[in-house]
Amino acid sequence: MTKLGYQFQRIDLLQQALTHRSVSQRDNYERLEFLGDSLLGMIIAKYLYCHFPKEKEGRLTRMRATLVRQESLAKIAKDLQLGQSLILSVGELKSGGHHRESILADVVEAIIAAIYLDCNRLDILEPIVLKWYEPYLIEIHPGDQLKDPKSLLQELLQAKKMPLPVYEVVNIEGDAPNQHFTIHCQVEGFSVFKGEGASRRFAEQAAAADILKFLEHSL
Repeated sequence: MTKLGYQFQRIDLLQQALTHRSVSQRDNYERLEFLGDSLLGMIIAKYLYCHFPKEKEGRLTRMRATLVRQESLAKIAKDLQLGQSLILSVGELKSGGHHRESILADVVEAIIAAIYLDCNRLDILEPIVLKWYEPYLIEIHPGDQLKDPKSLLQELLQAKKMPLPVYEVVNIEGDAPNQHFTIHCQVEGFSVFKGEGASRRFAEQAAAADILKFLEHSL
């Protein structure tokens, strides 16, 4: 695991980050992936905020969504050669689990959390993650025609021949122009996802981003 750029003190954390639930219902990567998702979002958001000071929230949100989506994380997993180190059941191995994008993406986030818990220092974690992302950070530019989460969600649902999402405003706080919107996004057959933002559009994008991530892992 030399490509990670980090030496673990607690090998058990690394092992857990590589372990699929088909092997262990308790000591698998899912809880670590939950934490790693938030850590990754913060690291990428900070990078974009600092490197693109003139860009507005909407474009920064689209750039972040592009960088943290399943496809991008799976590419990083392949760069780090994580597939060969995954701890999978015989059934998952036979079905090609070590090549499956959803598993690879989850493991990247789990390893991010494992590194953080091992060193308990964001100042160590952040440059490691940005080093992994370096080829992709170089390529991303504000002027790119980036697809927003709503567009990506619609494309995914259409590809799977599923009903399109329904967005509903459930709460508006404050007076214009300082309003705060809460939106519910519903895709038939799945839970309702909530999004919040300074406009209806931003709240819808936030809800779409959450359900998109959920569906990428579920479908």
